[in-house]
Amino acid sequence: MHRNAIHTLTLALGLSLSPLSFAAPTVSTIAGNTSVTLDAGFVAAAASLGVEVGRAFPGRLNGGVAIFPIPAGEVDLANARGEIAHRGGLDLRAGDLTVTLSSFVIDTTGDAPVLTGLVKANDSVVARLPLFDIALTQAPFTRGQGQLIIEGAELTLTGTAAAALNDAFGLDGVFAEGFPIGVARVQAVIQ
Repeated sequence: MHRNAIHTLTLALGLSLSPLSFAAPTVSTIAGNTSVTLDAGFVAAAASLGVEVGRAFPGRLNGGVAIFPIPAGEVDLANARGEIAHRGGLDLRAGDLTVTLSSFVIDTTGDAPVLTGLVKANDSVVARLPLFDIALTQAPFTRGQGQLIIEGAELTLTGTAAAALNDAFGLDGVFAEGFPIGVARVQAVIQ
């Protein structure tokens, strides 16, 4: 009787754990970059407020396209859940105030994809905040064995980020939740 109980328990544990052994692999992102074509409305709104949009090293900014290197991350290929870290960021300058949004992390582990970032004011860290909501217009895909591609990811301001920008620059509700920021394309080298 004791032996049958152990056999039944072992069989039940084996059946309940078996889906884990068949899950798609989680891959590590080890290089690559994310490029964001900045929305013309965002660039125009910043300019009209006297806010200059620049890059935070090692990010790059060329002709309205911001590029951020990917040093690390992990993504489950079965459901695209994971995180992808970035280096560099954006500087928003007005007068003697510079607000830096940097160290971006694409986070798809919650209810909806979001891009968080470290916020600094004149080089003093304020907080890590959810900056941009991400709306995927296409499913992520792999190219060959070595690349993870995400295209057409629309970025909009979160309510938290809009309030922080309005507060930092002394604006009265100029930025609002859902304000379009740009469209992102992720090209990550995976292993």
